[in-house]
Amino acid sequence: MNKNVFKTGEGVKISFTGAVEKQNIVKMVENCATGSCECMSDETKAKISNMEVTGVDGQVNLNLTGDVSKEEIEAALAKSKVINDDKCC
Repeated sequence: MNKNVFKTGEGVKISFTGAVEKQNIVKMVENCATGSCECMSDETKAKISNMEVTGVDGQVNLNLTGDVSKEEIEAALAKSKVINDDKCC
């Protein structure tokens, strides 16, 4: 799976390509929204006002709306068990 993180005018966009299933990205977003993960600090979570998953398996986009930096999101992705551990969840 390839992950590319881009700063946008509204926040940050993550583009997942390759061996990525949309349901796994949706699961990651749900875990984040419900506090079931520890991938990002509460401070960073508080900055995000909306998370939207689009695309299909093999080409999934995650748009984060809020005053978050590309670096904060890259750090969170590195800690995410859903996308870094095939045995998770």
